[in-house]
Amino acid sequence: MTSTLQPAATTEAVTRPGRWLALSVLVLAVLLVAVDATVLGLATPYISEDLNPSGTQLLWIGDVYSFVIAGLLVSMGSLGDRIGRKRILLGGATAFGAISVLNAYATTPELMILARALLGVAGATLMPATLALIRNLFHDPRERSLAVGIWGATASAGTAVGPIAGGFLLEHFWWGSVFLINLPVMAVLVLVGIRTLPESRNPNPGPWDLISVVLSLVGVIAVVYAVKEAATHGFTWPVLATALLGATALYGFVHRQLTMPTPLLDMRLFRRRGFSGAVLADLLTVLGMSGLVFFLSQYLQLVQGRCPFEAGLAELPAAVGAVAAGLIAGRAARRFSVRTVVSGGLAAVGLALAALTALGQSTGYPLLGAALLVVGIGAGFSFTVTADVILSSVPKEQAGAASAVSETAYELGAALGIALLGSIVTGAYRGFTGPAGTPAQAHESLGAAVEAATKMPPHSAEALLNASRDSFVHGLHLASGAGAAVLLATAVVAWFLLKGQKLESAG
Repeated sequence: MTSTLQPAATTEAVTRPGRWLALSVLVLAVLLVAVDATVLGLATPYISEDLNPSGTQLLWIGDVYSFVIAGLLVSMGSLGDRIGRKRILLGGATAFGAISVLNAYATTPELMILARALLGVAGATLMPATLALIRNLFHDPRERSLAVGIWGATASAGTAVGPIAGGFLLEHFWWGSVFLINLPVMAVLVLVGIRTLPESRNPNPGPWDLISVVLSLVGVIAVVYAVKEAATHGFTWPVLATALLGATALYGFVHRQLTMPTPLLDMRLFRRRGFSGAVLADLLTVLGMSGLVFFLSQYLQLVQGRCPFEAGLAELPAAVGAVAAGLIAGRAARRFSVRTVVSGGLAAVGLALAALTALGQSTGYPLLGAALLVVGIGAGFSFTVTADVILSSVPKEQAGAASAVSETAYELGAALGIALLGSIVTGAYRGFTGPAGTPAQAHESLGAAVEAATKMPPHSAEALLNASRDSFVHGLHLASGAGAAVLLATAVVAWFLLKGQKLESAG
């Protein structure tokens, strides 16, 4: 019965005029996640001042969302394949909105970290479901490329909307308001999605294996935590034990998937060079860029003294470049080649990051704006084409699991990047020498130093601010240089792994 009905559903999906309206609902979910990620960076100085977290707690606030979401994406993508992608998307969006309220009213660093972790659980349901539904809505390859481009462009637009809307809110309200903007977006998504989104699932899904879920969650979180702690405190015995636990859990996960008749994740997907190459490119790209993304808002506000709204506008070129590139990326990859577009985009991002090593306390905006525009264009080309490669290389029944792998690479790269590059910035920052009377907490974060300066005599305050800002910029130079090296190396790797890879053409 299932096989008899499947072709009719396919034909309906291709010809149904409502598929573009359904896409608009899916991109709202992407917007929800993208806005949330960007406004956090903008609100970090205010959270730091109000909740007074330590440097380590501040990094946890920044990356625990990525830790949890990376650990659960594969499980949630597979769950969506089983119980229905529409159902898990709408349920996740509702939870995302509700937990955003908890983020907004967090009163301690510990509660903020917990709220971000719970938001990661909800967020893990959204991204795989959106890409999987695109795979099932758009069967014409060129239409799907355009849909994926719109999906990616919306994520990029969210990185612009987030800082600008967040900057406006931070100037007029308290920092928790930046999380409450999720609520109207979530409400529209759920109300419109109920009417427009088609339900889709794997017709022969097999059981949802809880042991595999636990193994993937423990494995990813333990490995990422070990990397974070090793970068901060070195290879201590607890760190090595955590890394061993994570590696063992991931080995158990892979072994279990290879032996199950219907696995949570079909590991044979990684035998396809295009699939594995696209996933690796995404992971390393985000790793190289994430340090810049997390610390840029602090540079603009705490080093250059821009107001939040102005800082948000300053980051706009990256989003503009990514939107423009995302919309034409599929056409460019068909005209030239997948590897030319992906490798070229990554190399452009690497060179732009290298240029940012010239930033100083008083650097004019043209250098930063031009670099951000190039970062956006390069990332827009690369991410859109790799997402298209990943989606088109799997049967639509496995679209949720494959999309989850893509998103896991993205979130894992973000978590590792913030852990590694963030630790570089934090480590370099802590080494500055302040004037007599500098409190210890000023060495924890730049936000703490700015706060401490308000309670010191004018000449001492000025000396503290200059020393701490110079040290922060030095750390940003190191992180940008490391990110540039990662991006340029990734461009070379992608050139070889994506050799001969092509996007589908309409039949």
